[in-house]
Amino acid sequence: MKTTIVAGLAASLAVLVALGGTAGAEERIAYKSAKSGTSYYQMGVELANAVKAGSKGEAILTVEESQGSVQNVMEAAARAGNYVFTAPPGLVSAAAAGKGPFEKRPNPRFAEIRALFPIPSLTMHFIVAGGGEAHDLSALKGKTILLGKGSFGATEGEKYLDLFGLKDSVTVADAELGNAADALKNGQIDGFVTAGSFPAPNVIEASAGGSIALLSLSDAEVEKTGRSRQVIPAGTYAGVDTDTVTTSLPVFAFSTTAMSDDTAYLLTKTFWEEKAALAGESRWWKAVDPELLAEGGVKLHPGALRYYEEAGVAVPDTLKQ
Repeated sequence: MKTTIVAGLAASLAVLVALGGTAGAEERIAYKSAKSGTSYYQMGVELANAVKAGSKGEAILTVEESQGSVQNVMEAAARAGNYVFTAPPGLVSAAAAGKGPFEKRPNPRFAEIRALFPIPSLTMHFIVAGGGEAHDLSALKGKTILLGKGSFGATEGEKYLDLFGLKDSVTVADAELGNAADALKNGQIDGFVTAGSFPAPNVIEASAGGSIALLSLSDAEVEKTGRSRQVIPAGTYAGVDTDTVTTSLPVFAFSTTAMSDDTAYLLTKTFWEEKAALAGESRWWKAVDPELLAEGGVKLHPGALRYYEEAGVAVPDTLKQ
């Protein structure tokens, strides 16, 4: 009898130890963002802090530096479990179809990528010095403009110059975009083009160093670009007192079907519950709302979809499993 009681106590103790080992267990999640020092890397750090606080430590994001969205998507084919990364949805769709940068490196695992939630979009900024009467893209004529090299903003900016007949009337400066604000201040260039979430650090620096104008696109011009219409509110940058109509490329946080539904649910739920706090910390989060889901184009992770359905968020049928 005594032996039976001891055995029973031992079994109970084993159960308690097992429960104690899992109580408060945390989900470790790798978050692949962008180069350190960029606004998107900073967003990753802010998101990691918000997720840890909002989930009370149930989910821990470890922010990893990246060389860009193509690398982020490529790693999705090799990483297992809790891997989250940021990229434009169009790039993920290209990977699944084996097109674009992935044409020579196709992988069936690209089709397992699923969306979680949108983050601040890549927003086009066309900046010229002097402010005043400069309002639309015609203000670029006869100017020396810095586009930078190799970035989405550089590629998109060059496309717009061609699209709107400005290519032959604009001199493109041969310099790195990181020097844009100083070059503008010193009169080495008349303006620059950049893409990023707003407020963009290099545009803040330029507006603080002197009078600038942000150039607007007409609705017809926006439609011609094939990009999403975006409004940069008045007052976002010093001296820019009117709304600026421009274009943007949506950016999302993605994972794969290797992430459990519960983890995807927890991460998505925590993000939206902490979004107001994030916006209070950095203004670029203010532009993120559930309506951006319609611009995703990549099916939602089942765990994320569960959250949206519980929250009563309208989700396009094309994003459902």
